[in-house]
Amino acid sequence: MKVEKLSEIKKELRALSPENMIEICIKLAKYRKENKELLSYLLYDSENPLFYAENVKSELLEEFYKLKKHGYAAAKELRKILRILERSAKYTRSAEVEVVLLLWFCKNYLIYADLRTAYKPLQTIFLRQTDKIRKLIAKLHEDLQFDYSSEYNDLIEEADGKVRWFDKRSFFL
Repeated sequence: MKVEKLSEIKKELRALSPENMIEICIKLAKYRKENKELLSYLLYDSENPLFYAENVKSELLEEFYKLKKHGYAAAKELRKILRILERSAKYTRSAEVEVVLLLWFCKNYLIYADLRTAYKPLQTIFLRQTDKIRKLIAKLHEDLQFDYSSEYNDLIEEADGKVRWFDKRSFFL
């Protein structure tokens, strides 16, 4: 089956009546959960992406409460939380929202994860997210960079105080 180019699809969509457009959107929403989530975001939450991020955080906080303490199970659950965060950030297409969500994730990691563990995948999850935050902050506007870099540096200080395997020297902005 040949898949048309996006420009061709765009031309066809412009030619459709509103009723046909609604039918196509409904079919897309029924086909995959991600399509329904994206459509829901675009219809209800796209006006205020930071409020959407707050809703995502409140929904995922329960996942942190249920976080297991054993290395493999905890890493698996943390990856699940990260997948949901990344998908939600992708819907907004905003680096600021992604920074907010990842900072929140790292703070909750320090609260709920077993910080004494020597399980490398669990440690790597935190290290990769802090590195990702640092790269995303560089993409933000100067004012936002200042705000989030101070919050990021506070996170790094907190991690250095709580986690023995974390070396803060290589993470400061």
